Amino acid sequence: MFENVVVRDWMTTPVYTVTPQTPISEAHQIMKEKKVRRLPVVKDERLVGIVTIGDIREASPSAATTLSIWELNYLWGQLTVEKVMSRDVQVLTPMTPMLDAAELMLEYKVSGLPVLEPNDKLVGILTESDVFRMLVKSRRAVPTG
Repeated sequence: MFENVVVRDWMTTPVYTVTPQTPISEAHQIMKEKKVRRLPVVKDERLVGIVTIGDIREASPSAATTLSIWELNYLWGQLTVEKVMSRDVQVLTPMTPMLDAAELMLEYKVSGLPVLEPNDKLVGILTESDVFRMLVKSRRAVPTG
């Protein structure tokens, strides 16, 4: 049933991105505004990493600190995406079969993968939500009887 289904048909576009020099506070704001949980990191139009909401939460200050709120905000404002992003990113192509993409996500325990054209241009992102959407829509399209 899913043998001929490819990433291009289900990936999310457009892709919101940040640069390595983006402050994590700004990346966090983009995630909240755009309602996304991961942002590919690009430099000179090339994918160099990915930052997730989890990466940002881990970098956030602990409530157990003795620093003042002003000191915390200053330090957090200096922290850039480059310091917390994952650099070793698995990627897909638009023609990757969806089953292969889902397998890769399971194998690497990730909930989203950037989609690159053969020329390394970022054209989309495939998330677990896209996979669920495909499953639900495919189930509804199959007549029961």
